Amino acid sequence: MKPTTYKVEADILTHDKNPYEMVKELLKDSISELNLSENIYHMIKKPMRVLEVSLPVRMDNGEIHNFTGFRSQHLDVLGPTKGGIRFHPGVHADEVKALSIWMSLKSAILDLPLGGGKGGVKVDPSRLSERELEELSRTYIRKITPIIGPQKDIPAPDVNTNPTVMGWMIDEYDKLRGYNIPGMLTGKPLVIGGSHGRLEATGRGVVITIREAANVVGVQLNGASAALQGFGNVGSMTAKFLHQLGVKVVAVSDVNGAIYKKDGLPVPDLIEFTSRGKSIAEYRKAEPIRHEDLFRLPVDIFVPAAIENQITSETATHMQVKIVAEAANGPTTPEGNRILENKGVFIIPDILCNAGGVTVSYFEWVQNEMNYYWKEEEVNQKLEERMVEGFYNVLKMRDQKRVHMRKAAYMVGLKRIVEAFKARGWVKNHDLY
Repeated sequence: MKPTTYKVEADILTHDKNPYEMVKELLKDSISELNLSENIYHMIKKPMRVLEVSLPVRMDNGEIHNFTGFRSQHLDVLGPTKGGIRFHPGVHADEVKALSIWMSLKSAILDLPLGGGKGGVKVDPSRLSERELEELSRTYIRKITPIIGPQKDIPAPDVNTNPTVMGWMIDEYDKLRGYNIPGMLTGKPLVIGGSHGRLEATGRGVVITIREAANVVGVQLNGASAALQGFGNVGSMTAKFLHQLGVKVVAVSDVNGAIYKKDGLPVPDLIEFTSRGKSIAEYRKAEPIRHEDLFRLPVDIFVPAAIENQITSETATHMQVKIVAEAANGPTTPEGNRILENKGVFIIPDILCNAGGVTVSYFEWVQNEMNYYWKEEEVNQKLEERMVEGFYNVLKMRDQKRVHMRKAAYMVGLKRIVEAFKARGWVKNHDLY
């Protein structure tokens, strides 16, 4: 039963790593590797705009609770900013800043005409009724309306938000503007301008990069094994597409528990089970294991698909994997990353691996702008082309500069952003070196 008063716990920084400090370190290191001056670092280390908003919501018991929301817009040199809205008790200003920077890099790597944005509300949505959740969603969009729009900043779903929430948000925005503006956000229900393939896009993109990475490292996917941390939209879709390629998904977890089956989990049955609101811990056709044991399994592929800072120096030490595909944003700490790289693990960095979501969001925005909609096959084909091209651009940079994949991905994204700086006259040649 939902408590009569709603309280949010203090700021949650998983482990002790601030994601904004992490991303700034990676930017500085990659800029140095490209032999660019510190001027470039100072231009991109901070979002151009961060908005914090107060969100008073009348709860079902008649009390008013005031939630806190954020919207960070990192850089619009390539186009309007773009990025998701998450509802999570751990949301904080530095998190959305870091996520908006990652969005800028993702768009640049995939050659999308977009900058990076991100938003969030500090809330545990599982403790809200549907009416409370709708009121919170509408209140949030009202408060950030002055800085968003199809040519300014385009929100989308993220952690704990979905097409239903996007439907409420776009309806509120349209009421304020007085007419329908479908390109104002993406990830909407199909009937009001959503795109075919959007719901599966991030997971599909993750598996495209896993397929290409497997070719690079010599892993035969048919019969390979995988473990996934996180079984929300991205995790479940990743499991679905891996299963279709013949990969044995032997273990998965969610916030309530983890399960294991040596011969491979029945993925379609598990997806159907969780779609009914059931948790992984309630699934009885597999063996329950501890969360920490998930990181110790000897599998070919490990997919972190939850939240930041999960692969740490402690968990990375015990990992026995060949490929890590970062479906989540920022799931690996710098120390964890170094341990995996020293082990020879092929890491598909988040800003490449999970870029399928923003890519199909871009496709949705394009379809909204021209008011003509593609079939799912066409969307998936276009996604395939973008993800494969992005993967091999990063791989090429890795080989040319003799660096690991994460740094190579940052370098590819930064290089395109700097080209845009020059094209707009934001920097001169003497600013670059």
